[in-house]
Amino acid sequence: MSLRRVLIANRGEIALRIIRACHDEGLEAVAVYSAADAHAPFVRAADRAVAIGGPTPAESYLRIDALIEAAQSTGADAIHPGYGFLSERAAFARAVEEAGLTWIGPPSSAIEAMGDKTSARRLMSEAGVPIVPGAVAALTDPAEAAKVAEEIGYPVLVKAAAGGGGKGMRVVHRPEELAAALETAAREALKAFGDDAVYLEKFITRPRHVEIQVLADAHRTVHVGERECSIQRRHQKLVEEAPSVAVDPVLRERMGAAAVAAARAVDYRGAGTCEFLLAADGAFYFLEMNTRIQVEHPVTELVYGVDLVREQLRIAGGAAMSLPAKALVPRGWAIECRITSEDPANGLLPSSGTIRWLRAPAGPRVRWDSGVESGSEVTLFYDSMLAKLIVHAPTRQAALATMRRALDELVVVGVATNVPFHRALLDDPGFTSGEIDIQYLERHPDLLAPAPDEAMLRQLAVAAALLEDERRARRVVRVDGGEPDRASRWRAAARTDARQ
Repeated sequence: MSLRRVLIANRGEIALRIIRACHDEGLEAVAVYSAADAHAPFVRAADRAVAIGGPTPAESYLRIDALIEAAQSTGADAIHPGYGFLSERAAFARAVEEAGLTWIGPPSSAIEAMGDKTSARRLMSEAGVPIVPGAVAALTDPAEAAKVAEEIGYPVLVKAAAGGGGKGMRVVHRPEELAAALETAAREALKAFGDDAVYLEKFITRPRHVEIQVLADAHRTVHVGERECSIQRRHQKLVEEAPSVAVDPVLRERMGAAAVAAARAVDYRGAGTCEFLLAADGAFYFLEMNTRIQVEHPVTELVYGVDLVREQLRIAGGAAMSLPAKALVPRGWAIECRITSEDPANGLLPSSGTIRWLRAPAGPRVRWDSGVESGSEVTLFYDSMLAKLIVHAPTRQAALATMRRALDELVVVGVATNVPFHRALLDDPGFTSGEIDIQYLERHPDLLAPAPDEAMLRQLAVAAALLEDERRARRVVRVDGGEPDRASRWRAAARTDARQ
């Protein structure tokens, strides 16, 4: 079996990332787009593009029937779900399989097995993978939940069985708080995932969030090292790096072996990620498996010299992965900052509007994965992430220095971004020393709303100068009655092509 044309059931940065991988593999790429994304860069980059509905996800990117119809009408033989949206919905994978199309991801059975957190915990325990102490079944009776909480000891964590990302999650420090937390978490879980099932596990104080990348084809399953993802706000990752300062080669192999065992337990195929809590004493506990490509996959790619999306395409097409049989060794250090349209001066609330000017960082060891450009409309319909800024250098300190330089080069005018947060974090002694955990920002809330520093004031001055140049350019009026210049004609042609 070989692939020829791939439909990307996603948008923005990840859609553009997959389109590029398809082209590198010699495959055609089909984009789908909502009414809000008609002029987005990923639409222009695709070989074909299909409109699938209104601006909201429910009207477009979450419509399984429309996605499969778009694939069939364009002659696509495979669908890549990216991340978010329907990427971890077993029902979508199953519908793709039943339509005779290739699903670029694990089998629907593996998604189903890992999608329910309680069943995943049971499977992992049976496979010998260490799990956080707690329940292995959903809890609906407050009395039963209280009994489990007493057995494992407070504080405990109430978690949604059907999802992640911090939704349907509550920390409970005292017995009298448990009933209310169960009710609130169940209500939130039902709204987010359509399932109100919740369970309890021990709340580990100040652990790190370390995940292991796995890759599996029909013949073997391997791990591709770890990523440190401890810098989080409300359980949402903000900064990731590879490798982790807390993981040595021995621990890496132990955690890697556990992740491989987890993948084999569900007959996994393709790229996936096992997330672990890493305690200060070196003990680690399985959290969940993300049965898709991760937002933070670029740091692994840079450190290990592998293109994970191309590997997904190869494996889905029936080929063996290109990774060597021997274990890969990390080379250098990579850091990723998620650039979001969130305003630090306004409690990090989402910001919307038109990006009037965008100057992306460049130069040695800098990677800019983005789905926006100057002129892009940033709406409140979708996730607030605009881009991922990734750097790679020989050492962590060198990577930090390169990231500071890259952030200084980045200019976004028209919407507020979280760049001031990243600037403050990179100068924070705790972060630069690597002494972090998943509760770090809770203890250092000042980092989330920093005052403008000298670098930020310089950036604002640059932005003002750029906008003044733009205004001057717009005041130039043609008086010779000639045709529009070549650049204008190209832009008009590109917009026409994007709609077809």
